Amino acid sequence: MKDQKGFSLIEVAITIGLLGIIGVGILGALGTASKALFIADERETARNLAESQMEDLKQTVYASSYNSTLIPPEYAGYSATITTDNIASMASNIQKVTVTIRHQDKVVTRLEDYKVR
Repeated sequence: MKDQKGFSLIEVAITIGLLGIIGVGILGALGTASKALFIADERETARNLAESQMEDLKQTVYASSYNSTLIPPEYAGYSATITTDNIASMASNIQKVTVTIRHQDKVVTRLEDYKVR
């Protein structure tokens, strides 16, 4: 039986240990990648909603304040707030408009633009 070749118990234990370490590393990387993908999706969705709100706002009549347009139901958890600041000038007919998009009460993005009377 001395001429039989095979793996010793120590070699098998070392191999299992190395595979375990590699497996834990891969699972950690998958978790991090999943979180990064969620954050990127949240930011892109918020940016698209902010741009949509701003486009709707540009087509409305000049006013001292504006209401946000309805956010579609498939974007549950997102909300929009529109604020205006009149730019101090002689004519005072320029206002800075800021659209803030929140997701679950956390500010995700802000978009600023100007509107002229």
